[in-house]
Amino acid sequence: MLMKPHDLFFSPPTALVRQTKAFKEAVAETLAELARRGVTFAPATVADTIEQQITTVSERLGIQVRSAWRYFDASATAERLATSQASYEESSNEKGAGQAPMPPIDNPELALVLAGVPDSLAQSGGDLYAVIINVAVNAWMAGHIHGEDGCTGCDGSRGNVGHDWEARMRMISELQPNITKWFDREVWTAAVNDAGYTVTRR
Repeated sequence: MLMKPHDLFFSPPTALVRQTKAFKEAVAETLAELARRGVTFAPATVADTIEQQITTVSERLGIQVRSAWRYFDASATAERLATSQASYEESSNEKGAGQAPMPPIDNPELALVLAGVPDSLAQSGGDLYAVIINVAVNAWMAGHIHGEDGCTGCDGSRGNVGHDWEARMRMISELQPNITKWFDREVWTAAVNDAGYTVTRR
């Protein structure tokens, strides 16, 4: 499909926005402004925000991307991001959603999920996405089973089928005799390192 010169001028290719020196400097400046405010955001989130801002300005004003940078303010962008995060946290706290409830530290199923991370890292060749999916699915299923079979007063809500919760906990405890060690951060980190991986900040 042929494009008119008008389309080429007013439709900035977003992929090119990120390749400019101005974009990289804008991301760095915004991250620095956030750090001064004591707020942490993933660089990718900041980059996405800036790309959207510049693209929107370019399209709405009908100007080229390189001209849109004159309207960019790293301090103002950081302030908006910080305010947005603060509003979200305040709203979550008001709704009682600030932190998910944690199971008892001696919960054997939680220990099993934690213990599976180093093995999952080794088996997947360090595929963090696969590891997170594995943890999320197992935690999801554990929570589902606990919700149906482990809660007090839920006996009549699931019919005649279901798991024997106490038997399930005994079985897992037999599989993982050293339950409590997985709640020691240093032990878990050492197991991850033994699998050949470590987490470092770039």
